[in-house]
Amino acid sequence: MVYQRSSELFAEAKKVIPGGVNSPVRAFKAVGGDPIFIERAKGAYLYDVDGNRYIDFIASWGPLILGHAYQPLVDAVTERAKKGTSFGIPTEIETELAKLAVDMVPGIDKIRFVNSGTEACMSAVRLARGYSGRDKIIKFAGCYHGHADAFLIQAGSGAVTFGSPNSPGVTQGTARDTLLARYNDLESVRVLIEANENDIAAVIIEPVAGNMGCIPPDENFIQGLRQLCTDAGILLIFDEVMTGFRLAPGGAQEVLGIEADILAFGKVIGGGLPVGAFAARSEIMDYLAPEGPVYQAGTLSGNPLAMSAGFAMLSALNNDREVFQRLAEKTQYLHHGLDKVLDKTGIAYQINRLGSMISLHFTSDKVIDFESSATGNNPRFKRYFHGMLREGIYLPPSAFESYFLNDALSYEDLDRTIEALEKIISEIQ
Repeated sequence: MVYQRSSELFAEAKKVIPGGVNSPVRAFKAVGGDPIFIERAKGAYLYDVDGNRYIDFIASWGPLILGHAYQPLVDAVTERAKKGTSFGIPTEIETELAKLAVDMVPGIDKIRFVNSGTEACMSAVRLARGYSGRDKIIKFAGCYHGHADAFLIQAGSGAVTFGSPNSPGVTQGTARDTLLARYNDLESVRVLIEANENDIAAVIIEPVAGNMGCIPPDENFIQGLRQLCTDAGILLIFDEVMTGFRLAPGGAQEVLGIEADILAFGKVIGGGLPVGAFAARSEIMDYLAPEGPVYQAGTLSGNPLAMSAGFAMLSALNNDREVFQRLAEKTQYLHHGLDKVLDKTGIAYQINRLGSMISLHFTSDKVIDFESSATGNNPRFKRYFHGMLREGIYLPPSAFESYFLNDALSYEDLDRTIEALEKIISEIQ
């Protein structure tokens, strides 16, 4: 494939945008080379500025669950734009989307819309602190909740050793209130709770991790986490920015049979437009201004274009709930196809999957947390990524990201993807 125009655009972008991108993973630093620039997309396919077509397995990192340029969504946004794009004043569509979301998701009474997943998680933590009167939170190594200061913390050496900032600009004071546990390791959470009795406001977790590859939770771990939080009076926050409205109408809560205290949403709830949200029972949500003392605001929160896109998307999913099973079956088909190719090679690998999320790890270790995910063979992953890209398959340009399938993908597309792996297999051995 030819990438000349993309390379030229990247060179121009670097002159005026830090690193040439507005989100770091897009820069291809993890895989090498220059990123491709997209001109348009339709259904399951991306088309770059050099005229190349790709089968897309990121779906804009999750929100485009029904494929690119889904016509009812495009129509909804187009009609809404004709009436104005932003008012900073309430609109009916905000309430319509809120009612639909509350109806689809178990355990929530009210929802507040914001502009991104980062904002949703940040606000959920602030609400938990305000409601509980406690300051500290527990997060899990490898789980990403956006770039708010409280989430950019690396692990300390033990339960009573504070974490430290892993990004300049994050203060030591912030780090002192963030405790690090290991995903799928209930004992690591128990130790932190015992060492910080009555100080922990919330535990925040991706119920199905997507930022160290796809890592489903162990059943005993996630059930035990719910019980630990209940027993200690700690609020459990599910970051469902990736999993909400993707794994099931009620997201990971529905799939896992666990109800969190506060939920954070993004991705699918905005249908590809910038949207986030957080939700909980009324007694918790009523602590938010203007009813309560916890302040949160945003000029573009509830933007009518984003609300219209979200309502079109959630309405389609609510009316065709079989889509979740279709996606799970397609993901399973891809999993089995990749297995058939890789099993013949002697290459060490692991495939993790839940619903329409899947990831391939080049390691012999079972991938259950960040530490095991980091054992992957990165040089091999780079060869795999670029080989598949050359064959017209667009995968996440990082070994630590989940694939997200969309319903526009056909079985022919999946067969082409499996065949592409067969074509390049000698390059990655």
